[in-house]
Amino acid sequence: MSHIALVTLVVRDYDEALAYYRDALGFEVAEDTDRGDGTRWVVVRPRGSAPGTGLLLARAKDEVQSSAVGAQTGGRVGFFLHTEDFAADHVRMVAAGVRFLEEPRHETYGSVAVFEDLYGNRWDLLQPAA
Repeated sequence: MSHIALVTLVVRDYDEALAYYRDALGFEVAEDTDRGDGTRWVVVRPRGSAPGTGLLLARAKDEVQSSAVGAQTGGRVGFFLHTEDFAADHVRMVAAGVRFLEEPRHETYGSVAVFEDLYGNRWDLLQPAA
């Protein structure tokens, strides 16, 4: 085994999720394929990241899955978005309407701030210490 290729993120709506991850977070759309049965195979990833690594945006198909939207990690930070320029990315994301839950802080492991995606999933924006 060489790496984890995809992590599924259950979303309410494909286009709504695509707009957020593409426009607010600056991700690229790696794939958006209609599967012919009303579902799509939608993969996004941070620009410049290695091919084969990304988020599979999967539309909730029933009440059980819908209840998990935004709470897939039980309210904990579940996703860690690394950056090489924390300050610039933080400013860009705030301007794009990303909701940060705290002010940036500088820890021994790097610069970090927790934000929520459009569904309430918690993420760390993190620039690891050199």
